[in-house]
Amino acid sequence: MTEIHGTCDPKFHGVRALLEKYIESGEEIGASITIDIDGKEVVDIWGGYADENRTNPWEENTIVNVFSCTKTITSLAVLILVDRGLIDVNEHVSHYWPEFEQNGKHDVLVRHLLGHTSGISGWEEPLSTEDMYDVEKTTAMLARQAPWWTPGTASGYQALCSGHLLGELIKRVSGKSLREFVDTEIAGVLDADFQIGAAEQTWDRISPIIPPDFTGITPEFEEGSVQAKTLLNPPLDPNSVNTGPWRQAELGAVNGHGNSRSLARILSAITLGGSTRGKKLLSEETIKLIFQEQSAGKDLVLGLPFRLGIGYGLTPSPALPWIPEGNVCFWGGWGGSTIIMDLDKRMTIAYAMNKMGGGLVSSDRAEAYGRAIYEAFEK
Repeated sequence: MTEIHGTCDPKFHGVRALLEKYIESGEEIGASITIDIDGKEVVDIWGGYADENRTNPWEENTIVNVFSCTKTITSLAVLILVDRGLIDVNEHVSHYWPEFEQNGKHDVLVRHLLGHTSGISGWEEPLSTEDMYDVEKTTAMLARQAPWWTPGTASGYQALCSGHLLGELIKRVSGKSLREFVDTEIAGVLDADFQIGAAEQTWDRISPIIPPDFTGITPEFEEGSVQAKTLLNPPLDPNSVNTGPWRQAELGAVNGHGNSRSLARILSAITLGGSTRGKKLLSEETIKLIFQEQSAGKDLVLGLPFRLGIGYGLTPSPALPWIPEGNVCFWGGWGGSTIIMDLDKRMTIAYAMNKMGGGLVSSDRAEAYGRAIYEAFEK
């Protein structure tokens, strides 16, 4: 019998039962789910195993690579600087980072970077995954290249490079690297177990990612398309995330390490009007910026219809219709990790797991948990 650990309000017993069912069936190996309502963790559960061989249990302090849920923390870091008056979302990126203006990028605004409408969704020059770890070099490459489409006219998901772009902006304005900013201004302030990359002394708590049946992203993309250039350069192998060099790199798009508790603890600041755990990160005015729609339509990289605001996905989201309409923002990571901030219900939902599902920004399991949570909430 699978044992689920942690605390769970009886109202959400069905969510706990669903996690138990997925672990029993082997669809899930190890995972954690946290629901924060009004600043209280009404659900904080975990179960299963931290390894594919099912020898080490997933524990309270197990952490995992959360892929693109990392972007939600990186966006928050930028918004904190916006809130402090140090960044204006309607200012040209080159105002803060002059080298970025090269090759026709004068018109790229900060909100274009945050809303994936910058025209720079990946690298022009061929790269390996290992090249990407040299953030200084590969960020300079992005500054040199021309946009692939007119900035602000469509979204093209900055799958791997958004952390390079926004991290450089943060460094230019604050003097701190993205990793340092998240550590000192976000995670440290909230006592949240989240880091960009992973310090070596925490590696023994990391649950390795278990890739799906395929290796890397291998669908057929039109040669030379924005989609192909973004997702196949470098061609990311999910096994690379379990290596030391990946963990040591500062990849603000994809290599954040944490669990559902730390994601919910940090991002509940957005849900709850800017403050969480007695700490104020944002003003309500800055939170309103998130909901300014930047694009709505088929994303040039994901090939799916999304509504994107400033830093986050918005609802209604045609690609993820199970997330309710309203003052709700969200994002998810490759294989399923998910964070939802429902301002109307003052509810933050987070899910982190080791066994990847098939989706680039969600999974069938993430959807099942999400539907169960909303169903229970409405009862």
